[in-house]
Amino acid sequence: MIIDLTGKTAIVTGSTGGIGLAIARGLADAGASVVVCGREQARVDAALASLRDSRAGALARGVVADAGTAAGCQALIAEEPQADILVNNLGVYGAREFFAIEDADWEEIFQINVMSAVRLSRHYAQGMRERGWGRIQFISSESALNIPTEMVHYGVSKAALQALSRGLAKVLAGSGVTVNTILPGPTRTEGVIAFFAQMAAERGISREEMEVLFLKENRPSSLIRRFASPEEVASLCVYAASLQASATTGAALRVDGGIVESIA
Repeated sequence: MIIDLTGKTAIVTGSTGGIGLAIARGLADAGASVVVCGREQARVDAALASLRDSRAGALARGVVADAGTAAGCQALIAEEPQADILVNNLGVYGAREFFAIEDADWEEIFQINVMSAVRLSRHYAQGMRERGWGRIQFISSESALNIPTEMVHYGVSKAALQALSRGLAKVLAGSGVTVNTILPGPTRTEGVIAFFAQMAAERGISREEMEVLFLKENRPSSLIRRFASPEEVASLCVYAASLQASATTGAALRVDGGIVESIA
């Protein structure tokens, strides 16, 4: 299968590293003109430099904006008013006991993980519908289905994204615009590496040992028995953004390593 996104503009939020950067690189390599979005100029510049080392990364450009806020979304829209592909990847997470999660924490995670996607999808979907073609993706998580006890607020926010995605897919039925969620499992991003390094230090073990222990204790149903790479997640996102995926919409597409205990 040859995926060709030549002539398509793709916006990927939270794309200065991790899964977002891998998605941006995959879309660029498929020929799309990719817009990298991040909060810091230095990180946006570094991501663009990385992309321009790839096969088609010369088409990439950057926007410095905090898409986790209403003002940041407006800034992004002002610089890039149209897109053919929108990947709502921006998200935050962090382990915290349920009883210690305060109202401000719930508000923050919903603003960043959910409302950023609502605001951007509300704008870009209208142009896609008018042109009769578009792809919208929400990067959810297997935690949307297996709500983790160590970060309930994160799991709830990701479950909300899946409901948003399904509802928007129905709104855009018959328009030529597809809307899907992508559900990664544990993925070895820079943030996750730092997160597990801290946990490992607290237990007096190596980070690699901590990853194995985490899967055993917290994700025992994993069938690949390892963390995925950002590129493995990105491959599914690139397919879902392709012309070939025109009949895939309203779906929750899993790249979770088999963690979710369901055949549906």
